[in-house]
Amino acid sequence: MSEDFRPGARLWLTRALVLRGLGAVYAVAFLVAALQNRVLIGAGGLTPARAFLERMGEAYGGRLAGFVARPSLFWLDASDATLLGAAWVGVALGLAAAAGRVRGPVFLGMWALYLSIVHVGQVWYGYGWETLLCEAGFLAIFLAPWRSGRLFDPRSPPAELVIWLYRWLAFRLMFGAGLIKLRGDACWTDLTCLQFHYETQPMPHPLSALWHRLPDGAHAAGVLVNHAVELVVPFFIFAPRPLRTAAGVALVGFQLSLIASGNLSFLNWLTLVIGLSCFEDEPMKRLLSHIDVSKMRQPPPHPARRWVLGALAVVVGLLSLAPVANMLSPGQVMNSSFDRLRLVNTYGAFGSVGRERLTVVVQGGPSAEGPWTDIPWRCQPVDVDARPCWLTPYHLRLDWQAWFAPFSDIYEHPWMVHLVARLLAGDPDVQGLMGESPFPDAPPPFVRLELYRYAFAPPGAAAWWTRDDLGTYLRPLSLDDPALRTFMEGYGWPMPSP
Repeated sequence: MSEDFRPGARLWLTRALVLRGLGAVYAVAFLVAALQNRVLIGAGGLTPARAFLERMGEAYGGRLAGFVARPSLFWLDASDATLLGAAWVGVALGLAAAAGRVRGPVFLGMWALYLSIVHVGQVWYGYGWETLLCEAGFLAIFLAPWRSGRLFDPRSPPAELVIWLYRWLAFRLMFGAGLIKLRGDACWTDLTCLQFHYETQPMPHPLSALWHRLPDGAHAAGVLVNHAVELVVPFFIFAPRPLRTAAGVALVGFQLSLIASGNLSFLNWLTLVIGLSCFEDEPMKRLLSHIDVSKMRQPPPHPARRWVLGALAVVVGLLSLAPVANMLSPGQVMNSSFDRLRLVNTYGAFGSVGRERLTVVVQGGPSAEGPWTDIPWRCQPVDVDARPCWLTPYHLRLDWQAWFAPFSDIYEHPWMVHLVARLLAGDPDVQGLMGESPFPDAPPPFVRLELYRYAFAPPGAAAWWTRDDLGTYLRPLSLDDPALRTFMEGYGWPMPSP
């Protein structure tokens, strides 16, 4: 066989786009960590990582056993300096990879750092895209060149096997998401879910209202498209090249439509990058005509490389058994890991869709009787006149976690009580993760949490939202409230002082 027509010779552009795209996603993910982790999991954070690791060490019978169960570099040191230093190193490595410096050690470093963050991130890092980035980043270690940092170095050709493992990841990601919808909520089978989704999703952006106002027939058609892309298209990932290319177009186009309809962190961007593995160089040369790969040769792989890639295939194959069994199970769970390094996982999104948008609003006042003034979140709706923010692929972890609060009582979200205590003390770091404070001179003596139902305002209205007060979610608290002090002590959190 001519070296020009060896299978890997068709994947130079594919590898370049996947690796550089992953580098960009990593850079965003680490930037989120660098700007938010000190307040969320730092030594004085809402859920400190150091205290979490101490509890895990006790639960597992020691730090070494804890490391084995939950591998993280932060078992060595979880100080603020280490947390932030790791995040900024990750940003630098991600930017280097996005710029084309995509050596294997770069991806090895990013994978180890991000896995370490996820394993101490607690509720703030409990989402499917965190695990997805760990899995996709691990495969990148074996796809990236190791001999040099040049993507088109003939000595380091793309490994077709790893591209196929990305395709296997794309299949599990999409098909699992489709199955969880059919099993999770009747509105996915009666084609009505999109009548609610754009309004009730975690963080809408300015275009979400336009999608929400589409006629019911368009929403029903959108659900059918969703089912086709998630339940039918994934099987064409393994078809011959023309059908696989069509599947890639469908996957990428679908992710672009999701990006245009809401802020879902970097999930859709990462899924789009993984979907690029469906393509080979020929269709992409039309978009990247300035890069000539027609003369690239595929030299015979080094025997050691064959052994490494073979071992990778065996590991992924064995670790895929549990995710596949989960996908096929009537009791399917989504976004779960079955191994400690999160190498092969199960995914899914929006297995259930809310019928109304509920928001817990933080309010401050001069007394327990009010009057009350809203303390806004950064992007959750509070002020009905405030335009939804355009955020993707960036992620506001505090806002996102606040979206979950109305689904259960305050005891399921103890961090919110800690948040109230820090706002009562006028903590500028916590306020910095929220919107602009209406109390710039002094913190309010009392803070409460109130539950509201929000809905998009009708077309032509001056406001973006309407809202109805549904009652108190957490009664008014002050810093001298003994119940607040007892609650804080129960979680080992120091009571803040003004």
